[in-house]
Amino acid sequence: MSSQESVVESRSSPNGAIVKVENLVKEFGTLKAVKGVSFEIQEGEIFGFLGPNGAGKSTTINMLTTLLKSTSGMAEICGYDIHKNPTEVRRSVGVVPQEYTADEDLTGYENILLCADLYGIPRSNSKPHAEELLALVELSDAKNRKVSTYSGGMRRRLELACGLINYPKLLFLDEPTLGLDVQTRTAVWKYIRMLKAEYHMTLFMTTHYLEEADSLCDRIAIIDHGQIVKMGTPDQLKASIGGDVIIVGVKEADPDISSDIAKISLVKDVKKKDSEYRIKAEMGEEASPQIMDLIRSKGLHVTKISLTKPTLDEAYLELTGSSLREEETNKMQMMSQRVTMMRARS
Repeated sequence: MSSQESVVESRSSPNGAIVKVENLVKEFGTLKAVKGVSFEIQEGEIFGFLGPNGAGKSTTINMLTTLLKSTSGMAEICGYDIHKNPTEVRRSVGVVPQEYTADEDLTGYENILLCADLYGIPRSNSKPHAEELLALVELSDAKNRKVSTYSGGMRRRLELACGLINYPKLLFLDEPTLGLDVQTRTAVWKYIRMLKAEYHMTLFMTTHYLEEADSLCDRIAIIDHGQIVKMGTPDQLKASIGGDVIIVGVKEADPDISSDIAKISLVKDVKKKDSEYRIKAEMGEEASPQIMDLIRSKGLHVTKISLTKPTLDEAYLELTGSSLREEETNKMQMMSQRVTMMRARS
């Protein structure tokens, strides 16, 4: 896939931002689904968009891809205003939706050509490009098979190929690996990294797998109740919860030396329960020996010590008050029910 080709010429902002959003609002009657979100995405970034169900993720993406009209605010995609130039926006982006959209009665090759037809791409261009994309996602051997015979992983890879048919500069990925097994999910991660590294593509993705966001995303925005509550690199988000967590157990329940531990320069917070101290500290590897020395100097005996680095899951939980794991399970169950219903109708 040539990174130089495109159906429409994109125009990034002078500061390198391929997405620029300012105070974007969407209201449905009295319900304010999105409450003035603002952010930028730099060209070549993988940008993650995380949030609980109903937080405003899908509504925001639907506005950016011109499927929904915003109530107020401004957004530019690849240099085009979503209100003034919706056609140019659609031609500049690719979208890989969460649910399977390929026609099961068509072959993989025919599905890609159909997507090209919808973009108005001549068959003389779309046919060789479809072959390239099938090779890219390792479906060349299955290109003439009906999609109804594809596995879940094959369908997801076909959706990715369909999203790339118009040579997009910006690709929207909505839950790209939801419901896939670990091996297939790892394969999709490989394609996502390749699109960034080899084709200099910008990717905007939502996911319910926090390890996926941590591994793939350059920056992440967490949205809750229609507002962005935190944005930064995965490391910045993890650091925002207050540092490493050190658990120290001592043999003696008394005396309480919390106030002494709190005086150590790297320590940010200390809580004691029974004979165990839960300590938040910067650079836990350096703070731990100092804490141990202090406890021993008080004539106390350490029975256990553990050091835990902050995770993205902990940061998400602290910022939103909920975990993505339960939502992930609910979504997978919903997808399974929909697939069962679709097959029952066919």
